[in-house]
Amino acid sequence: MDAQAFREFGKAAVDFVADYLENIRDHDVLPSVEPGYLLDLLPKQMPETPETWSEVLKDIDRVIKPGLTHWQSPNMHAYYPTSVSYPSIVGEMLASGFSIMGFSWICSPACTELEVVVMDWLAKFLNLPQHFLHENEGPGGGVIQGSASEAVLVAVLAAREQAVRRLRLSQPELSESEIRGKLIAYSSDQSNSCIEKAGVLAAMPIKLLPAGEDLVLRGDALKHAIEQDVAAGLIPVICIASLGTTGTCAYDDIESLATICEQNDVWLHVDAAYAGGAFALEECSELRRGLERVDSLNFNLHKFMLVNFDCAAMWLRDANKVIDSFNVDRIYLKHKHEGQTQIPDFRHWQIPLGRRFRALKVWITFRTLGAEGLRAHIRKHIRLAEQFEDLVKADERFELIAPRALGLVCFRAKGDNEITSQLLQRLMERKKIYMVKAEHCGQLFLRFAVCGMDPKPSDIEFAWTEIESQLTSLCAEQQVNSRKAGELSELTHHLSGLHLTNETLQR
Repeated sequence: MDAQAFREFGKAAVDFVADYLENIRDHDVLPSVEPGYLLDLLPKQMPETPETWSEVLKDIDRVIKPGLTHWQSPNMHAYYPTSVSYPSIVGEMLASGFSIMGFSWICSPACTELEVVVMDWLAKFLNLPQHFLHENEGPGGGVIQGSASEAVLVAVLAAREQAVRRLRLSQPELSESEIRGKLIAYSSDQSNSCIEKAGVLAAMPIKLLPAGEDLVLRGDALKHAIEQDVAAGLIPVICIASLGTTGTCAYDDIESLATICEQNDVWLHVDAAYAGGAFALEECSELRRGLERVDSLNFNLHKFMLVNFDCAAMWLRDANKVIDSFNVDRIYLKHKHEGQTQIPDFRHWQIPLGRRFRALKVWITFRTLGAEGLRAHIRKHIRLAEQFEDLVKADERFELIAPRALGLVCFRAKGDNEITSQLLQRLMERKKIYMVKAEHCGQLFLRFAVCGMDPKPSDIEFAWTEIESQLTSLCAEQQVNSRKAGELSELTHHLSGLHLTNETLQR
């Protein structure tokens, strides 16, 4: 493919994507394919000779698109938003075109320095403490990771290594293997699965502490767990708190957790993958309470910032603790500008060596939307969730399972869990909207998250009509089935009586 063919293919692909996103409401949000559908449609080997790009694009429409779940559809209400915007798509394309490997400053100075700039922009936009800024004197700063899972794992690994080094000095009678065998970490039983997975990868148990009835983890629960573990000879290392739990977007009590962590020399990390976007809103300022006391935190730009996956921001109070834990240098990685203040080598802040130029799509998105546009986008999600919440409250057949949190509403049909389960099954079969279920205290409920590239009030109305109409149909069918069951029981009883009468007559 030469440059001219690339221009033609690229323009056609941009038109294809623009048409897809512009008309995404025309598609059912869930695909109508069975497992293995694509394996039967594609050849078993790659083509021996080149095919034209037009043939490839046709096959994307013919065989790939039918197998997509449409995450950018406003009828997507499962999980949490995975946002995108046209500026972000252009940024991704440009980054792919430059195709750099930015693991050190010399490998592409613009890659490293633009990341420093946008991470400080974002920290200021979110009203984070000054010590998380690169421009601030001190060892703190921000870095773009691939996902919240990576950010949490980096925090867990760094905290582990810092604890091992500290204890080898304070308790030299213990071997390193003895120390590592005693390490333990903590989080809420409402936290994301990636936190538990980080413990598995770090070979360090993570104890999931029971949250309160309001699904919030507080310092008292952490204090009790640490006291028990210390008495048993274990060594507390890190607590991972959540600002926006997976199930209901509950907010852990950062201040009380920070107090316990400070008393016990425990690293405190905050996973704010979803709710972190609300730090930018003054009306949500209470969510920022205690952040000045945490050691690290993460926030997914691909949830609220209209920057496509993968792009997760992570800030560290003292980046040297991560660098010291991860630093593996080779002579071929060194350059004369190493160690300069304000110019980090981000390869030491992450698990992989190679780095994508993610900062470019962030920079383009921030410049073309502006802080005002980003705040408006977050507020729109909140308003639409309020709209849905009002609809739930107005229908006596439904109930809220937890307070609305930002763009998430957790609700259920009143009565047995089976009603909510059957309702979701009907919605999944119809494929018009997509939600997922969760459970708390034995109650099954549905999570309605405002998602999609450009959701509107009419989309909320559409979703609610789909939900309430399917519950109406379900209840009607249950009444019919109940009436039929009653008639059958009455008939059986009647026939049984006739049988006894006949026996009596025969006698």
